[in-house]
Amino acid sequence: MGRQLAKFSGRGYDKGRNRVFQALWVLTSFAIFERLWCPPKFRVFILRGFGAKVGSGVLIRHGVRIHWPWKLRIGNDVWIGVDAWLLNLEPITIGSDVCISQAALLCTGSHDAASDSFEFDNAPITVGDGAWIATQATILRGVAIGAHSVIGARALVTGDVPVGARVLAPKALVVTNGNAS
Repeated sequence: MGRQLAKFSGRGYDKGRNRVFQALWVLTSFAIFERLWCPPKFRVFILRGFGAKVGSGVLIRHGVRIHWPWKLRIGNDVWIGVDAWLLNLEPITIGSDVCISQAALLCTGSHDAASDSFEFDNAPITVGDGAWIATQATILRGVAIGAHSVIGARALVTGDVPVGARVLAPKALVVTNGNAS
């Protein structure tokens, strides 16, 4: 049986706020929050205004995209780098002293590949204290990143990471003068 996307209903998914509030967030995010000229402290103020729980000393750079702020918890002294994307259809919880580097993606959303209507298969993400998610790393739904772990640049994480672990991306194939190494 093939997919029939016209049958998609989104059953069981709760956005957490009404459509007017969602639209207000989308407008605010695009027009102010993501912009270079918006001061980092004002970004924190905006997030709190939309229901995010944000600790002290949090630095959020420009270009950061957050799907639903009311499904976001951030501890103290967290850095979120330029163009990071927190696609939080479900809650994302970030501990204290965490660095989420440039263009990292934390994605709580997915679809059920066995569903002919491609229904949601979402799950929350948790990032433990002191973790570092390096540039362009991707963390997928349902993952818990252990405290003090390092997720290397461009790594793809699909399962839980133990405390203090190091997850590196596979080595790239390098081609020079027609020879692969």
